[in-house]
Amino acid sequence: MRRRNWTIPYALFLAVFVVMPLLLIVLYAFTDADGAFTFANFRKFMIHPEAINTFVYSIGIAIITTLACLVLGYPAAYILSHERFNTSRTMVVLFILPMWVNILIRTLATVALFDFLNLPLGEGALVFGMVYNFLPFMIYPIYNTLQKMDRSLIEAAQDLGANPFQVFMKTILPLSMPGVMSGIVMVFMPTVSTFAIAELLTMNNIKLFGTTVQENIYNGMWNYGAALSLIMLLLIGVTILFTNEEDNASNEGGGVI
Repeated sequence: MRRRNWTIPYALFLAVFVVMPLLLIVLYAFTDADGAFTFANFRKFMIHPEAINTFVYSIGIAIITTLACLVLGYPAAYILSHERFNTSRTMVVLFILPMWVNILIRTLATVALFDFLNLPLGEGALVFGMVYNFLPFMIYPIYNTLQKMDRSLIEAAQDLGANPFQVFMKTILPLSMPGVMSGIVMVFMPTVSTFAIAELLTMNNIKLFGTTVQENIYNGMWNYGAALSLIMLLLIGVTILFTNEEDNASNEGGGVI
């Protein structure tokens, strides 16, 4: 009975702050302004090239940002996880420290930096700001996975005659894939849905899909905005399922030399 009593607050929290908002999004997405059931909101998205182009462009920006974070984040996580790097814990805190500052403040600081360097605000600034804001989300899960890795497997690979490159490609990289997949999800999802970074770093000249959702809801078009939100949620869900399948495949495959 005590265990059941402990679960009641968590169940209420999930019902109020998770289940109910999702149900409201689905309800608004499949109804019109009069509350009648309709697919018109989704048809509106499909027949408007601007909305589709924004959706595709947002996915492209998210992919570029995720790849850039992976290229920059994996080596950083690998170096930080090395036992010979005595200040690794301090450096990890320094990497995560920007996350303690509000994302809007960090973005405004990025705008000020570009103004100070006389660099134009646009697509390049957008990608830079995305990578700057979400890079810690890539570093930490990879670092956490590498830290928990069984070092005896690396020693076994070395004893079997593998050179450093083979040890990394056939042992370290496969074993670190769960962290890589977690980092990809943690970077890709907020990049697709964000709108404040795009507005500030492009002077509202470049729209992302999150901006389109925000504008429709702000202008009172709740039904169409909910439909766009549901489309974005489905994209995120597919991404999570895909990364989970890749994660399971990497775990089953192992790191045999």
